[in-house]
Amino acid sequence: MARLERMAKGMTTDARKKDTREKIELGGLIVKAGLRYEKRALLLGLLIEAGKRIKGNKAERSRMTVIGAEEFGNDSE
Repeated sequence: MARLERMAKGMTTDARKKDTREKIELGGLIVKAGLRYEKRALLLGLLIEAGKRIKGNKAERSRMTVIGAEEFGNDSE
């Protein structure tokens, strides 16, 4: 049995729903960023690199947060 299947069997229905919802929302961020059609390896590389850049770097974390908040603010445009 695959690891994910074992995890799913151990989760309650509510926990599975919450997990599924979170994954859908995270996928939506990829779409919102305009990266829907990029290869998964590229997306993972981008996320790993961004994670390294913000780790322990408050200025970079703040800069990226501003960019994201501005984009969310542009939802109505």
